[in-house]
Amino acid sequence: MRFVRLAAPFLLISFWGAAAETRMTVAQLIDFIRSSLVELKTPDREIAQYLKTVRLTERLEGDRLEELENIGNGAGPRTRAALETLSAESKSLPAPPPPRAEAPKPPPLPAMPAPDSIEQKRLIDAARDYAATYSKQLPNFICMQVTRRYYDPNGGDNWAVYDRISSKLTYFEGKEEYQLVNVAGSDKAVDYWSLGGTLSSGEFGSQLKQIFDPASEAQFEWERWGKLRGHICYVFSYYIDQAHSQYHVMYEKKDDIVPAYRGLVYIDKDTELVLRSTLEPILPAGFGVKQASIVLDYDYANIGDNQYLLPQKVLVLSRVGRITTKNEVEFRLYQKYGAEATVKFDTDNPPPPLPDDTTKETPVERPQK
Repeated sequence: MRFVRLAAPFLLISFWGAAAETRMTVAQLIDFIRSSLVELKTPDREIAQYLKTVRLTERLEGDRLEELENIGNGAGPRTRAALETLSAESKSLPAPPPPRAEAPKPPPLPAMPAPDSIEQKRLIDAARDYAATYSKQLPNFICMQVTRRYYDPNGGDNWAVYDRISSKLTYFEGKEEYQLVNVAGSDKAVDYWSLGGTLSSGEFGSQLKQIFDPASEAQFEWERWGKLRGHICYVFSYYIDQAHSQYHVMYEKKDDIVPAYRGLVYIDKDTELVLRSTLEPILPAGFGVKQASIVLDYDYANIGDNQYLLPQKVLVLSRVGRITTKNEVEFRLYQKYGAEATVKFDTDNPPPPLPDDTTKETPVERPQK
């Protein structure tokens, strides 16, 4: 079993099992074929093999079939045959909705002026002080962590569901512990780290602390203004070179490297607290994992009678060979740690995914003078 591990915080990646049946709309099928033929230059045989796992939810009719077969320089003979098979199998399905006309894009907004160098330094210093004490400010608590995992064996953005994990996370004296895991609708408890696939931990302060740790000697630069969940944010890019990195990547239980990494931090303009951090390790050529990235969003939640800024959602993307994976991790039901505290695992009816607008960045409007 192959895997990669990024320590403190770290990421665990294993190869996924045999491809499950993938359900697609006609629009998703068009996106998949375009990505495979035009962007990834995937061989005809591999595309056709993947199409054998696809089941359409809509009818693939003649004009759409012709469009698919002629994308780019045209599909190969095996892909054409697989598409015609899908078309024949879909004859009894409902017709797809007509393509929606794209709304005209609004004119660009005038840019807000960047803070001067003195203000930028003050903001980074304040964020550094905040990150250094963040974990110490959190109470002991438990919460529910829901991880929805997806994969695309062809390396694109046509995600098939792999599984859903519900786990009880205990945060006690600055350390995380995963005490109970249920996979999909199963009531059988399993060990979190034995599941394989892509897993992550360290969201409660480790990532933030390493970015702002003086020992990391991170190089911060002004990037732009951003807007998250209605909050206008200062956005800074950062880079930590290999010599000062504290970020470990382990692959195959033997290849342990400490790469340089980069990312962004979003600092709320009003509270000057960090609402988002991203991380992308710069992996050397020849390493088993080709790409990895983490986006960690914070929002306010109550624990007991007090409100804290806590991890809300994590997006983890990775690529090993041609396989891409995506984890959407959410934290729910925060409760103060104690003998009476419980987390109920409703594995048949898990919490619905958080809406996209909780983590989507929106344009920044310049305030009126």
